[in-house]
Amino acid sequence: MNAELTADAKFGAAADAGADQARCYHCGLPMPEDADFPVEIRGVRREMCCVGCQAVAQAIVENGLEDYYTSRDAMPESPREAVPAVLEQLQLFDHAEFQKSFVRELDEHEREASLMLEGITCAACVWLNERHVGQLPGVTGIDVNYANRRARVRWDNSRIRLSDILSAISAIGYRAYPYDATRHEELARKERRDALWRVWVAGFGMMQVMMYAIPVYIAGEGEMPVDIETLIRWASLFLTLPVVFYSSSPFFKGAWRDMKLRRVGMDVPVALGIGVAFIASVWATLTQSGEVYFDSVAMFVFFLLGGRYLEMTARQKAVSVSEALAKLLPAFCLRLPGFPANREPEQVVVSDLRPGDVVLVRPGDTIPADGRVLEGQGNANEALLTGESRPVAKQTGDSVTGGSLNMESPLFIQVEKVGEETRLSAIIRLMERAAAEKPRVVEMADRIAQWFVACLLFFSVLVALGWYVVDPARALWITVSVLVVTCPCALALATPISLTVAAGALARDGVLVTRGHAVETLARATHFVFDKTGTLTRGEMSLLDVAVLRGNRAEALALAAALEGASEHPLALAIRRAAGEGERPLVEHLRAEAGMGLEGVVAGRRLRIGRPDYVAALAPEAFWHWPEGWRDSGDTIVLLGDERGGVAFFRIGDEVRPEAGELVADLQAAGCQVVLMSGDAEPVALRVGRALGIADVRAAMSPQAKRDAVQALQEAGAVVAMVGDGVNDAPVLAQAQVSVAMGTGAELARTQADLLLLSENLRHLRRGVRRCRFAMRVIRQNLLWSFSYNFLALPLAALGHVTPWAAGIGMSASSLLVVMNALRIQRKDV
Repeated sequence: MNAELTADAKFGAAADAGADQARCYHCGLPMPEDADFPVEIRGVRREMCCVGCQAVAQAIVENGLEDYYTSRDAMPESPREAVPAVLEQLQLFDHAEFQKSFVRELDEHEREASLMLEGITCAACVWLNERHVGQLPGVTGIDVNYANRRARVRWDNSRIRLSDILSAISAIGYRAYPYDATRHEELARKERRDALWRVWVAGFGMMQVMMYAIPVYIAGEGEMPVDIETLIRWASLFLTLPVVFYSSSPFFKGAWRDMKLRRVGMDVPVALGIGVAFIASVWATLTQSGEVYFDSVAMFVFFLLGGRYLEMTARQKAVSVSEALAKLLPAFCLRLPGFPANREPEQVVVSDLRPGDVVLVRPGDTIPADGRVLEGQGNANEALLTGESRPVAKQTGDSVTGGSLNMESPLFIQVEKVGEETRLSAIIRLMERAAAEKPRVVEMADRIAQWFVACLLFFSVLVALGWYVVDPARALWITVSVLVVTCPCALALATPISLTVAAGALARDGVLVTRGHAVETLARATHFVFDKTGTLTRGEMSLLDVAVLRGNRAEALALAAALEGASEHPLALAIRRAAGEGERPLVEHLRAEAGMGLEGVVAGRRLRIGRPDYVAALAPEAFWHWPEGWRDSGDTIVLLGDERGGVAFFRIGDEVRPEAGELVADLQAAGCQVVLMSGDAEPVALRVGRALGIADVRAAMSPQAKRDAVQALQEAGAVVAMVGDGVNDAPVLAQAQVSVAMGTGAELARTQADLLLLSENLRHLRRGVRRCRFAMRVIRQNLLWSFSYNFLALPLAALGHVTPWAAGIGMSASSLLVVMNALRIQRKDV
C-alpha cells in the first residue's frame, strides 16, 4: 500500500503541476466533465476518462496485474503505452469492443479472427502453428498463409478464449496480432530491416574471417609458425561469434522450437550443420589440434541468409495486390450534412459514414464508400477492383464503388453501403478465404518435405559414421555439407509461392480467386459449361437487327423511338438506345394497348408499334412479309407500321458479348469441350451457339437439369468448369469441380463460386485460364527442379565433392530459383 501511495503522490504532483483539472488514473489525460467510468483497484475507486481506459483497467484488475500501477514511475506519454505488455498481447484481446475490428461472429458461439503472425520463416513454421493451435480444445480451424503471414483462426468462444490461443502461439516462439494493413506493412519493413542487418553482419564476418583463412590455405607445410596460426584461429573465432550468435539465431530458434515439439523442421539440419561445424572448430582452437571451419561457417550463413532475404522480398512483392486492396479506402472524406441546401463540406473519418450520408469526392480523391451519384459526371478508375484499365464513365444515377478513384470533375455521392457491407470489403474477405485454404498440391508438398527432412537426418548420421571409418578428418565437413545442401526449402516453397503469385496476378486481371483449389482445378478443366443469359450474353435487351420495308433505317428508328419515348419497358429502352440521342418527331394522341403495343400520330400519320398482329390490324389489306429466319429465331419481333402497311421489323434480344467468341475459340483450340446450357427456348440458345461456334447446345434446362447434366459429364471422367451468373446457377456451380461467377455487386458477398469475374469481361477470363495453366506448368517446373537438385546434390555432398560454403550457396540458390521462376506467372503476356 505504501508503494501505491507513493505512486499516487507522484501522479498527483504531476497532475497539479500540469493543470488543476482531474486526470484519468489509467492514462493521465484530462477527465471530461461528464465522464463516469470508475474501476475499483485494490479497494479504491479510480476514475477513468473513457470506456477504453475502463476496459483496460478492469482487465488489469481481473488478471491480477495491479502491480502495474504501483511499479510505474510516470504517466505514459500516450494512451497506447498505458497497457502492460503482457496484457496488451493477450488478455485485452478477449474484450468484445477490442475484437470488433478483426473478429467476426459466425454463429452464437463460433468466432473467426484474422491475425498476423510474426516469426514465420519457412513452410515448416506454418505447419507447426496449424498443428499446435489446431489441437487446442475449442479451436475449430486454423489456416496460415505462408506468403503473407496471415492466419485465420476459428474457435468456440464458450470453450476457449482468444487470449488462450494467442498464448499457445506465443508458447512455441511466435507472436500474433490483429490484422491491420498499416501494421502489416510496418512488420514487413521491420522483417526486411532485421534480415538485412543479419546478412550484413554475416557478410562482414565472412570477409574478415576469409582474410585470416587465406594465409593458412596458401602456406606450405610447416611454413606458418604455430603461434601465428593459433592467433589466426582465435581471431577467426571472435569474428565468427556474432555470425553464429546473432546472424544465425533464427536457425537455432527454429530448430529448438521444433525439437521441443518433437518434430523435424527445415531449420533442424541447417542449425545442426552450423552448430556442429562451429563447436568442432572451437574445440580445435582450444586444443590446438584438428581443422577449423570458421570461414565455411561464416560463408554459408551469409549465403543462406542472403537467399532468405531475397526470397522474402520477392514473397512480399507477390502479395502486394491483396495488401493494396486493403489500403484502398481513404482515412478521411468530405461529408455534406445539409445537402443540397448546405454545400459546405466537413472532414470526417470514413468509419463514421452511415448509409444516406452525402459526400463530396473531388478529382483525384478516392471514393470512400459504395453509393450512387447525385450530381456531377466524370470517370472512375476501378483498375485495382476489376482489372479493367479503362476509366468507367459515371453520371447522375450511376452506382460507384468504394476504393475507386475519381478522375475528373467533382461528384456528389449518396452513401449506400459502408464498412463490411461494401463491395471492396467483400472482395478482401473472399481473397482472405482463398489465401487461408490449403490446396491439395500444397498439402502433398508439405508432407513430402517433412518426410524428406527426417530421411535427411538419418542419412547424415550414416554419412558421418561412414566417413569417420574411412577418413575421420573429412567426416565433419562432409556431414555438414550434406545437412545444409539438401535442406528441402525449395521443395516446400515450390507450390505455395506459385499459387500466391498466380492469385495476385489473376486479381490484377479482374479474376478473383475465392477458393484455394481454384487455380489448380481451372488449369485441369476438360469441359467448360456456360450459362447463356448474363454470361455469354449481356443479360439485357438490345436491338439485334432492323429489316426496313419502306423508307430507311434512320427514319424507322427515329419514328420507333418517338413512339416509345415515354415507356420504361425493356423493349422500348433497347429501341431508344439504338436510336441514340438525336432529334425525334413529335407524337400526338399516344395511347397504349396492354400487352399489344403503342399507337400515335406523327405529322398526321397514324402509326403503331408492337406485336406484328396488332400492327397489321391497322392495314389489314396491306401486303407485308417476315424477314427470312426471324419468325423462328426465338427473339422478340416488334413491327412498326402505318395505315399503308409495315414500315420496319425490329429484332430484339439478348446481345452476345463481343469477346465471348474469342474465349470459346481459345478453349476449343486448347482441346477443351465447350457446352452451352440455357433455360431459354431452343431457337434462342441455338442462335447464340451458332454465333459462337458451340456445337453442344442444350436449351430449356432448369437449374436441376443443368446440375444433373454436369454430374453426368463428371461420371464420364470430365473435369468441369462451370461459368454462370452466380445466383440462378447456384446448384450447378456447386456441382462443378471449379466454378466461375460473374461478379455483380449485389451477389458478390453471397456467392459460393471458386472464382469471380469482377470486370464481367470474358477477355479477362480467357487470360485467367491461360495464367492458371501457366502457373501449374511453373509449379511442375519448380517441383522437378527441387527434386532434381536434392537427388543430385545429396550423393555429391556425401562423396565429399561439396564444401560447406558451396552447400550454403546451393541451398540458397535453389530456393531463390524457385521464387524467381514463380514470379514469371505475373507476366502480362501469358
